[in-house]
Parts: sequence; structure tokens; C-alpha cells
Amino acid sequence: MQIDREVLYFIGAYGALCVLCCAVALIDLRHGIIPDGLNLAIAALGLANVVITDGTSAAFSAMAIAGLVGILFWLLQRLYFAVRHVDGLGLGDVKFLAAASIWVGAIGIPTLLLIAALAALGVAGGLQLAGREMKRQTSIPFGPFLALGLLVTPALQSWLGLN
Repeated sequence: MQIDREVLYFIGAYGALCVLCCAVALIDLRHGIIPDGLNLAIAALGLANVVITDGTSAAFSAMAIAGLVGILFWLLQRLYFAVRHVDGLGLGDVKFLAAASIWVGAIGIPTLLLIAALAALGVAGGLQLAGREMKRQTSIPFGPFLALGLLVTPALQSWLGLN
């Protein structure tokens, strides 16, 4: 029985993405940051994936989309801070979303955010039920939920044809 090269490549690329996302989740949980190096690694792996699967012209398009996504979420982060005087989204999260957009494209970002938000709400609800008081000022690292969204979204796009 011979394994298809594309399947083997997908397993390798997705496996590397899983390792990077687990590192993002653990570091954000422990230290409250997403290191730039991990965001850069996710972006570089995503670009390599795009070049191998779709070609170089698609990689330039993916980089442009990542830049636009990064700018958009940076502006949202600044707007939230201007209104509430509290950081609602860290710059590491903004950079992670830009890197993630290389993997899922602009069309996948809403799905990624929906998965991340629902998971975060589920955890917040679980913490509330477990007796932890949840207030407006309660901070929960969002990186692990973004990482989960990044891992689930490409699978949904691939299996459900959402590209």
C-alpha cells in the first residue's frame, strides 16, 4: 500500500502547525504573551505551504492578505483601547491573526474567530460554574483559543469545501 505524497505532505505541514499552536497556547497561558518568533514560524510555514500547494503568485497574495488582516486587527485593538482604556486584544494576538490568515485566507478568519470566541465563552462559562468569579476585568489569554481556531479552520475548509 502506497501513501499519497499529498497526504503525507499535509500530515507533515499540519503536524508542524499543531506543534507551533500548542507552543502558542502553553506560552500564552503561562506568560500572557505570544512570542514573535512563534508568529513568524507560523507565517513562514504557512507561506511555504502556499508556495508548495498553490505557487509563488499565491504566496504574494497571501502576504498581502496577512498585512491587511494585521492592520485591520491592529486598528480594532487601538480603537478598543481608546474607548475602554483596557487592552482587549494583545499585539501578539494581532500578529497571530495575521500569520493565521496565511493558512486560512481572508475568508477563513471569521470562522477562526467564531471557533475561538465560542471556545473562550465555553471556558469562561465553565470557570464561572466552577466557582471562579468572572467580571468585566477578568483577563483570559485568548491565544489558546486562537490556536484552536487555526487548527480547526483549515480542516473545516478542506473537508467541507469552504475555500
